[in-house]
Amino acid sequence: MRRTKVILLGLLLALGLVVQYLPTDARALNTTRVPLLVSDVVVPLVEQVGAIGMTVSDMDASVDFYSRVLSFEKVSDVEVTGEDYERLQGVFGLRMRVVRLRLGDEFIELTEYLAPKGRPVPLDSRSNDRWFQHIAIITSDMDKAYSLLRQNKVEHASTGPQRLPDWNKNAGGIKAFYFRDPDKHWLEVLQFPAGKGDQKWQKKDKLFLGIDHTAIVVSDTEASLKFYRDVLGLHIAGTSENYGTEQEHLNNVFGARLRITSLRAGSGGPGIEFLEYLAPRDGRPVPTDARAPDLFHWQTSLIVNTADSFAKRLLAENSRLVSPGVVSLNDKRLGFSKGLLARDPDGHVMALIER
Repeated sequence: MRRTKVILLGLLLALGLVVQYLPTDARALNTTRVPLLVSDVVVPLVEQVGAIGMTVSDMDASVDFYSRVLSFEKVSDVEVTGEDYERLQGVFGLRMRVVRLRLGDEFIELTEYLAPKGRPVPLDSRSNDRWFQHIAIITSDMDKAYSLLRQNKVEHASTGPQRLPDWNKNAGGIKAFYFRDPDKHWLEVLQFPAGKGDQKWQKKDKLFLGIDHTAIVVSDTEASLKFYRDVLGLHIAGTSENYGTEQEHLNNVFGARLRITSLRAGSGGPGIEFLEYLAPRDGRPVPTDARAPDLFHWQTSLIVNTADSFAKRLLAENSRLVSPGVVSLNDKRLGFSKGLLARDPDGHVMALIER
């Protein structure tokens, strides 16, 4: 009996050593709900990717577009102002109208700055500029979805729907189309073939089913992984390298060759997808004076348990904060009590919020 206990103890110790020295990816992929250990300090993971937000110029027009054309349902409509929100968004003298919309299990947040007004999306924007971001709306029938979008005279950002080639193991058979909303935000409708994507995207009961991910252009995948994986605790869910005439016409960028990396949070929500253009490399950076009222501003909500712990972690990694630090809100009508905004290495804004 004593010998058995000794053997069991030895096995447990050995297992502990193996777990301790597993790469971060292995721990994250297999046990995403377990806190990430960094230098023996427990750093909580982002629990979930929440609402994906964008700034709009005319709220009523945008709500009409998303609800009438794309089947989103309005959940809330709130107007806020005050010092708390000024500090959170890094904008003095703001007054915001924020509308939350739902499609399936996912949410977007549209924000109209009643004051101050921001700048429009640059007319010469391209899909490889680093202020690019889109949401991927899943459709059960690409032909019907494209026909509906044509009827509503949406602005094309792709030449038309593209079917990615079968030689691309991870992306082959996916159908996709880029278009623009009334403020020229990029949107994507995407249809997964059988055997790809989440099983819920195989439903046929509605034309538009939900949001699979938000995609962002990055300049360096490894640098972005240090922020999203190593600091925030998201895990890699898939990778591919896409190129060829279909990809060129989807992105409307001649010679497009992309390294694509998909990340997920432990408790679900949409993914965050990196688009690194291996070619061409002439995408422009986010303007250094970009602010939340600008119509090319997006902010993705990341739901966390302790915003203060993440603030310390971000500061330790020299991340750029939009907020001066964690801001506690007296007005909680937007659904959270504390938060801060931070920029990733390419300037995309993440809102870390504590409910």
